[in-house]
Amino acid sequence: MTPHSVNRTSLHPHGVQPTREHTEIEEELHENANIDYDRVAIIQHPSVAALYEDALVYESGSAITSSGALTAYSGAKTGRSPQDKRIVDEPSSTDEIWWGPVNKKMSPEVWLINRERAVDYLNTRNRIYVVDGFAGWDERYRINVRVVCARAYHALFMRNMLIRPSPAELEHFHPDYTIYNAGSFPANRFTTGMTSSTSVAINFAEKEMVILGTEYAGEMKKGIFTVLFYEMPVKHNVLTLHSSANEGKNGDVTLFFGLSGTGKTTLSADPQRALIGDDEHCWSDTGVFNIEGGCYAKCVGLSAEKEPDIYNAIRFGSVLENVVFNPENREVDYDDVTLTENTRCAYPIEFIPNVKLPCISSGHPTNLILLTCDASGVLPPVSKLTPETVSYHFISGYTSKMSGTEQGVTEPTATFSACFGQPFLALHPMRYAEMLSEKIKEHGANAWLVNTGWTGQSVASGGKRCPLKYTRAILDAIHSGELANAEYENYPIFNLAIPKSCPGVPSAILNPRGVWKGTVDNYTEEAAGLARKFQENFKKYQDGVTKEVIAAGPQI
Repeated sequence: MTPHSVNRTSLHPHGVQPTREHTEIEEELHENANIDYDRVAIIQHPSVAALYEDALVYESGSAITSSGALTAYSGAKTGRSPQDKRIVDEPSSTDEIWWGPVNKKMSPEVWLINRERAVDYLNTRNRIYVVDGFAGWDERYRINVRVVCARAYHALFMRNMLIRPSPAELEHFHPDYTIYNAGSFPANRFTTGMTSSTSVAINFAEKEMVILGTEYAGEMKKGIFTVLFYEMPVKHNVLTLHSSANEGKNGDVTLFFGLSGTGKTTLSADPQRALIGDDEHCWSDTGVFNIEGGCYAKCVGLSAEKEPDIYNAIRFGSVLENVVFNPENREVDYDDVTLTENTRCAYPIEFIPNVKLPCISSGHPTNLILLTCDASGVLPPVSKLTPETVSYHFISGYTSKMSGTEQGVTEPTATFSACFGQPFLALHPMRYAEMLSEKIKEHGANAWLVNTGWTGQSVASGGKRCPLKYTRAILDAIHSGELANAEYENYPIFNLAIPKSCPGVPSAILNPRGVWKGTVDNYTEEAAGLARKFQENFKKYQDGVTKEVIAAGPQI
């Protein structure tokens, strides 16, 4: 048996540590990234309990809440930093990438500088964590992902969000993509192309991601999402979607599209339907599959009464992010937004009682729900879309960006996010829109625009958010087929077909004009103002679509 140390003296009581054999993971990290495996303790595939212990001991702001969940603090950044996302400009991917404000170019030279800076930081830590997992439940397309990070909170987060391999699958796991998360250490602002101390960069040639200057765990999750937005369409002709998905008892699949805060997670958690996933999916030639192994739910205003499945999923193994708790009894106050409105919880998908495992369906979608959260109060709670209007609204991706989901967003702000996922797209939006249009035609899916935002007036004028119970009633009527057979009328300006009645929903609320509390002129001004924003935004896409799609949008 090899002694722990030799040559111990009173001056050097620890002596000399003999050279030890290194694990396969240690050798790979040393060879590929120059991780100093003799100085840094590399904790491979840590258990949940071990990560709890390390977080409590080494990370300030961590605690065990009364429900058994770990709570962590992400530091100054409590939301994504989309202005700091970069893609390395290299020959194998440069002609595919949608370059511009969403995907800023990074030179290979700057990539190497930032990568070396991240590795240097990781080498200064006493311990780093390695988490291996899969992205994509369909084994034909899944990607092996390795996360190398310095915080137990980050390791547990990604352990929850990736698909967890079996012990046999971990035995000789080799990553397709590796994330080096050195988010506690800033980027050098004087490096060419850096606009802040934060950098979230992806290199499709090296199949790596490097994070500097932000400890917000959601950057890792969304970084892998961008990888799938590139890999699936380019290499497999599979459509990647920012959507949640569930399945009815008869195998009918519904996709819910929407940005953060529109209700994807909440509405897909339906006790009458099996959850496939809450945020990221792919639509292949054989059906729909989830990308993730967990859910990342917004927690602001959460209660057992409103969202029992999500509330009950917050237990041992879950990670609460930036919440406020009572220091005596450790009960979380989900209404307290002192740290951020973007409070979150990451939990394994099997914590939802009616989840479909494995998270894959052989059925093609029957219904597509395009979710928007309109803060102006002029979009109807539900509209039935034609093939042309679904193309228009998918490309537009309108919503009111909710406070807290990104750095600097402190109140609802009107935004257009192509494909309801613009910050995560790798390719031009028209690539995804054309693929979606083809799949809708091929499989005869119905499409709906559902507004989970304000009604009566704008949020600034005192309007109220559409009650969740009404939105759920609308979805029930969609799934039962009742809403498809309802009587419809045209909603002027926005050129939408709205139902005159829906079971469980007051008829007046279905037409925004019927519940508008302001003057007629005030309503017309709000509606026309939003319609003009639609038209202005769509100018950048109109050369690539038919006249019928353009005509399907708002008309003033």
